[in-house]
Amino acid sequence: MTTALIAALSSGSDAGAPEKSSVKVIYSDDLEEDETGEDADGDNEERDAPITGSALDKASESALAYIGEGRVTDTEIGDEEGYYEIEITLNNGREADVHLDENFNVLSVEYD
Repeated sequence: MTTALIAALSSGSDAGAPEKSSVKVIYSDDLEEDETGEDADGDNEERDAPITGSALDKASESALAYIGEGRVTDTEIGDEEGYYEIEITLNNGREADVHLDENFNVLSVEYD
């Protein structure tokens, strides 16, 4: 299975909502975890802490505004691809991991 990583490069906006100006699609191997908790490269990665409070509200709002549909199903703070990660389940059942910086700007989106 292959996933697509879409990185959006933007200059930001005054309203705090991310702008979509340039998109780059990168395909990578799927790194799903197996029954032992190890991902495809054999690492046993620990779960990061969930986002809470007003940061959760701001990160969720930014990610949903960028994607345009779906619902937030998981969050992480301290994600390796960004400061925050918001997992969104789309209306068609697919998932999108939205990576944000500490100012809630979208850095990239990975579709599972």
